[in-house]
Amino acid sequence: MAAFFQANLPYLLSGISVGGQYALIAIGYTMVYGILRLINFAHGDVFMVAGLVMVYASASMPIYLSIPLVIVVTVALGFLIERVAYKPLRTAPRMSVMISAIGVSYLLQNCALYFTGGLPQMYPAIPWFSNSVTIGSATTKIVTLVTPVLVLALIVILELFIQKTKIGMAMRAVSRDFETSQLMGIKINSVISMTFVIGCFLAAIGSLLYFTNYPSVVPTSGAMPGLKAFVAAVFGGIGSIPGAVIGAFIIGICENIIKGLGSNWTVFSDAFTFVLLIVILLVKPTGIFGEKATDKV
Repeated sequence: MAAFFQANLPYLLSGISVGGQYALIAIGYTMVYGILRLINFAHGDVFMVAGLVMVYASASMPIYLSIPLVIVVTVALGFLIERVAYKPLRTAPRMSVMISAIGVSYLLQNCALYFTGGLPQMYPAIPWFSNSVTIGSATTKIVTLVTPVLVLALIVILELFIQKTKIGMAMRAVSRDFETSQLMGIKINSVISMTFVIGCFLAAIGSLLYFTNYPSVVPTSGAMPGLKAFVAAVFGGIGSIPGAVIGAFIIGICENIIKGLGSNWTVFSDAFTFVLLIVILLVKPTGIFGEKATDKV
């Protein structure tokens, strides 16, 4: 057992780090679904845009100014998407909103393709975070060690925000009963906008951590992390923040352990994620922490 742990320590550390990054994206999916019952397919592409903004911002200003700019632009983009693409469809059939989300996803990808010409954009090295460190048999970047700590800290702050603040209480009320919350005077549009703002803020942080380890950004960079984060949200129980986080860490660790089994297994690391999705939908469609839906009479 000790020999296996020693041999796979690099993959275990990488899995914990990637799992934390998936978790930050998955929280955005699960919060939006919890309130709007909408899968925001554009969320992974917002994550990609955050990476590109960092590339271009760091080319013309210091890193310590680029990072806050990335967060502000990403949050503003999420707010704009909600107001332009989703708010006008608030009373439309759910299928219309889903199609709008897919449209926004492809719009962001094509805009990125236009600005980059489809060429990989090299992500800047972030001081200290990009430095290497040796732990036992593993040599990794400091960001790998920082990621799980930062993710857990952000989740604790988010849970306190949701449980202790007035807007957090409104979010919980809207997620329970959208129509009744409107009748009780809750400003639905403000709650939904805040949900998108929080989700995009976490996606921006996730992009800073993710692209420090994977230092090139292309227009499709958000597609696979976005899909895996979505699977993590479903696995943990879509609508449940702790479920999304646990699901993300499980997926991140398992896919990296599979890579550690040898080059013949590496090609199956992505497939594992989607096999897991099929299994969880067959065995427990509501996910680990998901609540069974009840029809109102």
